[in-house]
This record gives sequence, structure tokens and C-alpha cells, in this order.
Amino acid sequence: MSLQTNNLSNIQYLPLSSIKRPITPVLDYAKIDAMESTLRGVPMASSTCPNISEITAGELPPIDVLCVRHEGKTHYFAFGGCHRFQAYDRMQQKEGDETNEKSPVLVRCKVLPATVKQLKLYLGASVESVLNE
Repeated sequence: MSLQTNNLSNIQYLPLSSIKRPITPVLDYAKIDAMESTLRGVPMASSTCPNISEITAGELPPIDVLCVRHEGKTHYFAFGGCHRFQAYDRMQQKEGDETNEKSPVLVRCKVLPATVKQLKLYLGASVESVLNE
């Protein structure tokens, strides 16, 4: 949750595969392990959430996602929440390994409308190539 979405209460669930993350994250795998455990219903403390009583089993905080409409298509972008995304991604991979098929994993999000011009603040000159992928 961020300053921009602190007062936004509308939480949406988006398929993990529909959210683009164009910036490569730097990851703390112990933190991802704790988040994955929490998603599976067994809350585990981490470096950013040491108080286990503050953790809701099976749920992670929503991720801020920008929603950009471009040439009749809706694009979703996330620039934060990289550890939460990795936890959701692991869940999807493990469920696929157990069932031999991958069901879509839905990510808790707070969706913010944005323009291509605003997206360009994050991506610079590469914005057009990312939108056309």
C-alpha cells in the first residue's frame, strides 16, 4: 500500500499474467518465503513484518497497479510489490506442478487509472515498445 492508494478502498483481483512488470526487481528470498507461507494460510514473520499478529492468513496487502488504456486495449503495470508478485508466482508454479495445469492466480490490487504520458515518467522512451508487446 502506498501514499497514493492509502485512502482507496476498492480492491480488485487481477490475473497475475495480465500485469506487466517492466523493471527487473532485486529480491529478498526470505521475504518471499514468508509471503508465500502467508498466502498458503500459515503466517510467517519477515524482516518487514516482524509482528505475526498483524498478518492475515491467506492474504497479502494489495499491490498498486496502474491501468492504462492505449489503442483500445487495457494494460496493467506494477512498479512495486515485487516480493508479493514473486509469492503469487510461486503459488501458481507450485499449483501447476501438483495438478499438471496452471489455474490463473488472482492478485489483490488497488488499480489506479493512468495515461500514457504518466506511464512515460516510469518507462521513458521505451513506453511505446512496452505497450506494443
